[in-house]
Amino acid sequence: MGIEIEKKYTVKSIPKDIDSYPYHVIEQAYLNVHPAIRVRREDDIFYMTYKGARSEKEGEIGQVEYNMPLDKESYNRLASKAEGILIKKKRYLIPLDEEAFEREYLDLHPDLTESIKNGDIQIELDVFGSPYEGVIIAEVEFPDEESARKFKTVEWFDKEVTGDPKYSNAQMSKGVL
Repeated sequence: MGIEIEKKYTVKSIPKDIDSYPYHVIEQAYLNVHPAIRVRREDDIFYMTYKGARSEKEGEIGQVEYNMPLDKESYNRLASKAEGILIKKKRYLIPLDEEAFEREYLDLHPDLTESIKNGDIQIELDVFGSPYEGVIIAEVEFPDEESARKFKTVEWFDKEVTGDPKYSNAQMSKGVL
């Protein structure tokens, strides 16, 4: 079990070199929305995820999340019982560079600099399929809330939608966007 600390954005445009980045093909179905309980196929890996409610404290963005492995048969059985629509998307993994933070902040946090250099912090660019064709959302997951607050948005990001239920995949599974 862990705390997921991420920021979510709409995007103005997709990077021109998008096809040069690795990606995953994802489909997921929700068994419950509050709390979010979903089953996911990511390429050929299957699992169930529990996501607790976001923190209600001012300025906190983390939420409890944990995953449990599934086999293909269990995934298919559970996905068939889900309410709402099956979410389909292609998730591109785009490295984050050091320009996403002030140099002074990185100098004080060598562990963050190392995580960026190792590719541990990246932009996950979700390009949705039908019925959300054309919807594109970028997420960045951080090791802690301070680095999330210090993050400078990427130029091709548009509006921050962190915590906006409209952009939650769970809500989207209800056909809401």
